Amino acid sequence: MIITLKDGDVTIALRPDLAPKNVAQIKKLVRQGAYDNVAFHRVIDGFMAQTGDVKFGNIKKGFSAEAVGTGGSDQPDLPAEFSQTEHYKRGVVGMARSQDPNSANSQFFIMFAPAPPLDGQYTIVGNVVSGMELVDHIKKGDEADNGTVTDPDRMIKVRIAADK
Repeated sequence: MIITLKDGDVTIALRPDLAPKNVAQIKKLVRQGAYDNVAFHRVIDGFMAQTGDVKFGNIKKGFSAEAVGTGGSDQPDLPAEFSQTEHYKRGVVGMARSQDPNSANSQFFIMFAPAPPLDGQYTIVGNVVSGMELVDHIKKGDEADNGTVTDPDRMIKVRIAADK
């Protein structure tokens, strides 16, 4: 998966071996163009950058600063596909969810640093293989407000490399 940011492209190796259902849904949404122009609505320095709210996060259509982070897609929520062998470290991409482990839908996050408490609690769907320095430049949010970003950066375009 290639995400075009304001400074260039970030390449993510998806992991269908770890999370086949979650990766399949991400690919479907990418191919629909659902992630294009979607904001990084929650970015916590030293922790992670979260994006993927295709319902409320599209900067060009339907963006809602109040609701972003609460939406998903028109696809069904996904079952947890937690890995016991992989760990949350810098560059790992995981699926966001609510308190319900089986509530991941379209939102995902990219880790800035290791976070062992997430291991076995959130589905890992990939790893950044190039462009992590560009992820580091994503606009950070207000720590006092759980990382909420005012005037957030966005995924300009998202595509699947194999589709070229």
